[in-house]
Amino acid sequence: MGAIEEVYDDLDTDVPFEEFEAAVNDKVEQMGGLADEETAAMLIAHELRDEEVEGVADIEPGMDDVKFLAKVMSIGELRTFERDGEDEDGRVVNVEVADETGRIRISLWDQMAEQALENLEVGQVLRVAGRPKDGYNGVEVSVDKVEPDSEAEIDVQTQDSYRVEDLSLGLSDVNLKGRVLSTDTVRTFDRDDGSEGRVANLTLGDPTGRIRVTLWDEKADLAEAFDAGVTVEVVDGYVRERDGDLELHVGNRGTVEELDEDVEYVPETTDIASLELDQTVDIAGGVIETDPKRTFDRDDGSEGQVRNVRVKDGTGDIRVAMWGEKADADIDLADYVVFTDVEIQDGWQDDLEASAGWRSTVSVMDEAPEGATGASAGAGADSDAGSGGRQSQSRGLDAFENGASSADASNGGDAGTKADATETDAEGAAVDAGDGAVEEFTGTVVQSGSPVVLDDGTETRSVETTESLQLGAEVTVRGPVREGRIDATDVKSVTR
Repeated sequence: MGAIEEVYDDLDTDVPFEEFEAAVNDKVEQMGGLADEETAAMLIAHELRDEEVEGVADIEPGMDDVKFLAKVMSIGELRTFERDGEDEDGRVVNVEVADETGRIRISLWDQMAEQALENLEVGQVLRVAGRPKDGYNGVEVSVDKVEPDSEAEIDVQTQDSYRVEDLSLGLSDVNLKGRVLSTDTVRTFDRDDGSEGRVANLTLGDPTGRIRVTLWDEKADLAEAFDAGVTVEVVDGYVRERDGDLELHVGNRGTVEELDEDVEYVPETTDIASLELDQTVDIAGGVIETDPKRTFDRDDGSEGQVRNVRVKDGTGDIRVAMWGEKADADIDLADYVVFTDVEIQDGWQDDLEASAGWRSTVSVMDEAPEGATGASAGAGADSDAGSGGRQSQSRGLDAFENGASSADASNGGDAGTKADATETDAEGAAVDAGDGAVEEFTGTVVQSGSPVVLDDGTETRSVETTESLQLGAEVTVRGPVREGRIDATDVKSVTR
C-alpha cells in the first residue's frame, strides 16, 4: 500500500479516494518538489479535518476554512462598492442558505457574485467552501468556492411567505402579512456622512405573534399611510435585532402594501390582578377612565407629553401612562385596548401602574378578541341602563364588566378626572398636577362594582363608594377627589 492510501485510510472523510489522490498530486506540483507524496497527503488530510463541519450550526467565527452543504433560501441583489487604491469597483451578492441544523449567510465576491445571479436558484443545494467571520447579522461565510450538487438532498423547505413565528435573525427577502396594531410618525436623523436619514415604525400582528417593522428613508412615509386595524403585507423585508428583540426592516428594495383581507391577531395578555413590579408585559382591558393629555418640560429643555387612562379586565384594573406619541392615541371610554411591552412600575400611593414607552404599542380593538387572556367577552348586547341611560355599543362597558349591561359612555371622552400629584416619564421628567377639592356629581350608574362609573350625558366619572348601587340608578355623590376618582362620603338617590 502506498503512502497516499495509508493516509487516506486513516482519514474519516466522505471525499472519494480519487479526489483525495488528485488533490495530493496537485499539492506536490504546487510545492515544486518541496514535499513528497506522504507529506502532501498529510497536508491535504489536515485541511479536510479542519474544513469538515457536521452542519451550519457548527460554523463559528475564527474557524479555518470550512466546507458544508446547504440549500439556497434567498438570493440578494448585486451590490457594488469602491475599493481603496483600485480603479475597479468591488461586487458582492449575499445568499441565505440553510440545512437541517440552521441558517447562515454566505457572501460571493466579484466574478462569483455575477455568476451567482446568472446560475443560482432558490432551492438548489450548494457545496460551499469559505472563511467564517462575524457579520452584521451574526456569523457569515466569505466564499472561496461554491458549486451546485444536484445529487445531494437537504430537508429544508423554502418559503414564499412568512409568519411572525417563522422569523429569525439574518432572514432577507421576507414577505409577511399582518394586522397593523400601531404606527409612529416619521423621524429624521443625521448620518455620519452628513446626509439626513428618515425612519418610522409600525407594529404588525398575526395569529403567531407580533413584530415591530422599521421603515427607512423614502419608505418611512408608509408608516403614516395605514390605519390601525387594516391588513398589510411587508414585501422584501429583512430581519435585524434590537435590544434582544427581532425587528423586520424595509429598505429601498422593499415596501408595505394594504391588502383586502383579514389577518387575525389575538394578544396573549397578562391578568391585571397578577401583575408584579418591574415586569414587562402585555395587558388588555376596557377603558374606565381617561385623562386629558398633558405636556411638560424635560430637563434638557425639550417638551414631553403624557396621557393616563385606566383599564379594567375580568381580574382588576390599572392605570396606564402613555408617553410621547402614545399620548396621541385615539382612546375613549368603553374602548377595548391592548397595550404591549408596558413596564410595571410603582404608581401613586403604592399602586402599580403600567408605563407605555417607545417600545410599547397601543391598539384599540373593535371588541374584546375571543380567547383573549384576562378579558371578559360578552360585548355587543344592547341593554337599557334605566332612567337617563343610553344603548350600549359593541365596544360598550359590558365588554369588560363580567357580562353586566351598561350604558354607552362613548360621549364622555374626557372623564374629567384629576391627574395624580406627580408622575415621572421614562427619562425622569416630573409632571405636576394636584388632586381636586370636594366635588359633587349627579349621574346614571353605567358600571357597578368597584369603581362605580356615573354618566350625566356629557361627562363620565369614577366613584369609590361602599354603597351598593344598581345599574341604571340615578344618584348624586359628594366627596374629595383622590387618584382622579370621587371618594364618595355621601350618596343620595335622585327621584323624579
